[in-house]
Amino acid sequence: MANKKFTILFQGDSITDAGRSREEVPPEDGTGLGSGYPALIAARLLCSQPERKWHFYNRGISGNRVVDLYARWKIDALNLKPDVISILVGVNDTWHEFKRDNGVEVPRYEEFYRMLLRWTTEKLPKTKLILLEPFVLNFGEVEAPWVPEMDQRREVVARLSKEFGTEFIPLQSIINRMIKIAPPQHWLRDGVHPLPAGHQLIADAWLSVFSHMFSKLK
Repeated sequence: MANKKFTILFQGDSITDAGRSREEVPPEDGTGLGSGYPALIAARLLCSQPERKWHFYNRGISGNRVVDLYARWKIDALNLKPDVISILVGVNDTWHEFKRDNGVEVPRYEEFYRMLLRWTTEKLPKTKLILLEPFVLNFGEVEAPWVPEMDQRREVVARLSKEFGTEFIPLQSIINRMIKIAPPQHWLRDGVHPLPAGHQLIADAWLSVFSHMFSKLK
């Protein structure tokens, strides 16, 4: 395994995008991943296991909904043939409805997410999937009516994770625990986008799940 290339793809919206480079960047050096959790994850893996041939891609795009991911999935996921795909999507499916009347209702969100996962497992049967639970905190840009809808989206992701046998990271539960230690504004800028501490929370949770999964792949 140490001499074999191992490719990790991060997919999602602005939380994953985090200002990533749009230039062609060598995937093996971990640059161009932005300032968020993908960069933190890459830094940790490159530092702790430098003997491995890690390749990293960040294809998060700010503002994306699940339908946007599906539309670009072939070129931005399947064609890269990653060993692991990490997906965090859902908040814009709600946000865009409340702010722009252009969201994706929960049943259709589930339908497209399932189609995306089915497509992936058919084309890349050996690729492992990590699904991250979408999250919000009720302040800043977030309005109270978002919360029950986001609860439904989290249920969808948990259900799909079980259906497809993927890894699952309950980010909302993790953040809910942490706001008992420090206020919401310590973790998220506007109820949606993580601050540095929030990105570190996501990275730590992701690495914990990945470490367990990776040990089985050796």
